Amino acid sequence: MDFSQILNSIKQGWSKSIAVPFAVLALLGMVTIPLPPFMLDIFFTFNIALSLVVLIVTLYAKRPLDFAIFPTIILVATLFRLSLNIASTRVILLEGHQGGNAAGNVIEAFGEFVIGGNYAVGLVVFAILVVINFVVITKGAGRVAEVSARFTLDSMPGKQMAIDADLNAGLITQEEAQLRRSEIATEAEFYGSMDGASKFVRGDAVAGLVILFINLIGGFAIGVGQHQLSFGEAAEIYTILTLGDGLVAQIPALLLSTATAIIVTRVTGGDKKDMGEQMQMQMFSNPKALGTTAGVIGFMGLIPGMPNAAFLTFAGVAGAGAYLIHKRQEEEAAKPVEGTVPQSEEAEKPKDLSWDDVQAVDVLGLEVGYRLIPMVDQSQNGQLLDRIKGVRRKVSQELGFLVPPVHIRDNLDLKPNQYRIMLMGVESGEGEIFPDKELAINPGQVFGEIAGIKTKDPAFGLEAVWVVPENQDQAQALGYTVVDASTVVATHVSQLIQDYSYELLGHDEVQQLLDKLKQSSPKLVSELIPDKLSLATLVKVLQNLLQEKVAIRDMRTILETLTSKSDISKDAAELTMAVRTALGRSIVQQLVGNEGELKVITLDPSLEQILLQATQGAPEGQLAVEPGLAERLHGTLKEESQKIEVNGQTPVLLVAPQIRAQLARLFRYSLPSLVILAYSEVPENRQISVVANVGQGG
Repeated sequence: MDFSQILNSIKQGWSKSIAVPFAVLALLGMVTIPLPPFMLDIFFTFNIALSLVVLIVTLYAKRPLDFAIFPTIILVATLFRLSLNIASTRVILLEGHQGGNAAGNVIEAFGEFVIGGNYAVGLVVFAILVVINFVVITKGAGRVAEVSARFTLDSMPGKQMAIDADLNAGLITQEEAQLRRSEIATEAEFYGSMDGASKFVRGDAVAGLVILFINLIGGFAIGVGQHQLSFGEAAEIYTILTLGDGLVAQIPALLLSTATAIIVTRVTGGDKKDMGEQMQMQMFSNPKALGTTAGVIGFMGLIPGMPNAAFLTFAGVAGAGAYLIHKRQEEEAAKPVEGTVPQSEEAEKPKDLSWDDVQAVDVLGLEVGYRLIPMVDQSQNGQLLDRIKGVRRKVSQELGFLVPPVHIRDNLDLKPNQYRIMLMGVESGEGEIFPDKELAINPGQVFGEIAGIKTKDPAFGLEAVWVVPENQDQAQALGYTVVDASTVVATHVSQLIQDYSYELLGHDEVQQLLDKLKQSSPKLVSELIPDKLSLATLVKVLQNLLQEKVAIRDMRTILETLTSKSDISKDAAELTMAVRTALGRSIVQQLVGNEGELKVITLDPSLEQILLQATQGAPEGQLAVEPGLAERLHGTLKEESQKIEVNGQTPVLLVAPQIRAQLARLFRYSLPSLVILAYSEVPENRQISVVANVGQGG
């Protein structure tokens, strides 16, 4: 890069960094520095052009955040217009006695041409513009901006929870979640800024009135007192100049107020269309509306005394538009669907039966009713397939093995809005959803009720309400977590995959894990399998871990532990206990994170001794305790677990290693939220806090 290129880059960087501050300082300088009339013409023309550009940009913006700099533009444009008012007032009062063009051709044109040189008409026109701008547009836009800012801030917690729910369900990536959180924060800042910026527009309308009266009174006084003009001459000259100045400022102000009203009243939804596309799609997509309008206008045009030509002309235009829209819709409906094949006239003969006709049972399946078919049809913008792919990706990364694909098919035996999740050909979960509604889930504390169809979240059983999409923001403002129908199904699938992950892991999946690990640790894999341990035993150990919600991502540690313990025992239960001890740090970290103490429930030593004795002589994996003791133990653990869950923590029961597996199996389904750890599984550097002690008497 030569010296000239370096100099050009410095100039470009300097111009970008100094241009805006220099322009703002120039606006402030206009307040004090006198401007000649030709400069006023240039700046007034630029002011009108700037207002038109802002208005057009708001019309073509697909959503308000596409023009996030708009509040600042309002401030700068308002400051520019007020500076022009001050500069023009100075010229009018100093040079107005010389004639109509003393303040420039633009002011003269608006004073002579627009209002016809009649200051009475000019006063009326100016008053109407001020009323329209101040009372109608500015006041309405300010109110909408205020309500939007308040509503956006109230709905932020619900939107954040919805993002967290999508992230936890694997529907979006971490980068997408950060982008959506950034958009929510930007949206809140935008509407908050618009609430304040609308006050600038309102204040500008008031300033226009004040400047008008100052120019009129000051002009009369200067013209009569200093320049010896007659009262009539002073009134005519200064009134027309003042009204021309007021109109040339009020028209850009009206354009900017209209742009403000448009951008704060936009409802974009998810279609991301500009205002023209939305108007065409929502107002002129139904031929019945135009047809009815044509009939009413045509009937009015036949009434004697009415302007028949105008009414009948518009009736004809509306009727022709309705006919063209109806014809276009019929042509689109008659188009054949891509990919369809016409049926042959002669049916094919049935083929002989073969092994290909015997279909294997799908490991994971999803059956949907006929009204849910568009959700899985990508040609109809169905999102469920992509959501389930995201679920598989996230769950596979968390568990440590590749989750089998989910095969989706329709089932006419189901209700129209019903879906069913199949595992190994057996129904494992079902639910009923409404594709055209959103599910507002009560996370535990909301600030009111919302109208809709009451139900329960199929994945976790939480209270929920199906609401129309228009009430989504209201539900989020009340504290509900709002998700769409596709997310409901995907979350349910994700939960069932995690609950039954141990059944999804088979010999083929384990062999693939070994083949992958063999690339980095070939000696470790070849030494263990099959010399020291069979593949079936390894599969059983990994299934035991998954059944107890322990991920198998760290296959290196698992195989190293099995290699060292396989000489002592080949029992899958004992090997599982050894692997859990080796993975203790990651197990505890999953419960409480990197920091913080581990709060646990413990058993009274006498009760623990009884349970240890109950394992002797009992069938493998069971506890030989009397039913009364088991019932009291279950009731006490349930009560203590609920106390811990209220504080947002996971209840943990810390017991001796010899009885951990038996207690975990005993309370696996009755107390699913209770995590049972052995003393040996807690790392030495982890602080333990005993929050409850359970005795023999419960």
